[in-house]
Amino acid sequence: MKYYLIAGEASGDLHGSNLMKGLLATDPEAVFRFRGGDLMASVGGTLAKHYKDSDIMGFVEVLMNARRLLKDLDQCKKDIEAWQPDVLILIDYPGFNFRMAEWAKSKNIPVFYYIAPKVWAWKERRVKRLQQFVDRLFIIFPFEIDYFKKWNIDPIYKGNPLIDSVDRDPKMLEPKTDFLQRNHLSDQPGIALLAGSRRGEIKHLLPTFLQAAERIGPDYQYWLAAAPSIDDSLLQPYLDGCKVPVKILRGETYGALRHSEAAIVASGTASLEAALIGTPQVVGYAGSAITFAIAKLLVKLEHISLANLILRRRAFQELIQKECTPENLASEVHKLIHDKDYRNRMLADYAELRTLLGGQGASEQVAAAMVQELKKLQR
Repeated sequence: MKYYLIAGEASGDLHGSNLMKGLLATDPEAVFRFRGGDLMASVGGTLAKHYKDSDIMGFVEVLMNARRLLKDLDQCKKDIEAWQPDVLILIDYPGFNFRMAEWAKSKNIPVFYYIAPKVWAWKERRVKRLQQFVDRLFIIFPFEIDYFKKWNIDPIYKGNPLIDSVDRDPKMLEPKTDFLQRNHLSDQPGIALLAGSRRGEIKHLLPTFLQAAERIGPDYQYWLAAAPSIDDSLLQPYLDGCKVPVKILRGETYGALRHSEAAIVASGTASLEAALIGTPQVVGYAGSAITFAIAKLLVKLEHISLANLILRRRAFQELIQKECTPENLASEVHKLIHDKDYRNRMLADYAELRTLLGGQGASEQVAAAMVQELKKLQR
């Protein structure tokens, strides 16, 4: 069968690539065309557009780039119509994908949504669009089961694919010496910095993270795990003049997290990855003042990090907007490293998180479920 997939950011590219592997295992004749990234491209098929070419973050930024977004939507529609897939698989990225779902439904193209939009966090009215335009909804968080059933949507839950991504990565098994040698690092203790996968996040977060590193001091080396969508040319100007040495690492996010003493992380998939790997962390997040003000009015959540949301309590600190200062981040990292009881409580929470998310094999199971559901629709 022919599968057209749309992923709009690094996390979607990761989950999309694992889903594609699962689809091939269930449907060896699967053919892919997709909008995604390098990980999806490594599985095979045709990359129609790379997600880094549509990198827009925040309410204000979206409004300023409205014409470009409309053009992008039109190009995507024409590409799908020309290719005539058996199913359109949308991966998170709701601003773009909701529009594609509505269009595909009008063209009688089956629509599967993988990794449900976080309608439980904000813009709950979007649930109606899931009801109207999505044929099957595949979720990755256990608390979403009851939520969507409340809206008469019967979601399909097969576990969280991030566990597979973490546990099956060969770098999770290698000795620390191999990680250090490969990246030309000393044996000095390391602290991982993950400042996001979007240009807007880098702009707002990286300077603060680097200033926090300066306050933590020269007793540690600092590893900036860079997302594939972020070029060194964007990062280096921020690193120039930093008073502590910072090494940009590529393709080493899991290694950097696993071998670091602690991590400063932008909220998102990275914070859940850190929790699954077992890295003590502090989340720091900030954006433009206008975007934050709008989000504060719309988002009704006690936590912004997925791990804390799943646990329904704060396993690690979230320093948001005005609280996201170099001083606060540095103070929290010091606590993570030196307060053994605090650190051990966080690691115990991480173990509970893994239990809640289920075991391995989520990507293969959801892929098999997709093939089965598609065959039902084709009868």
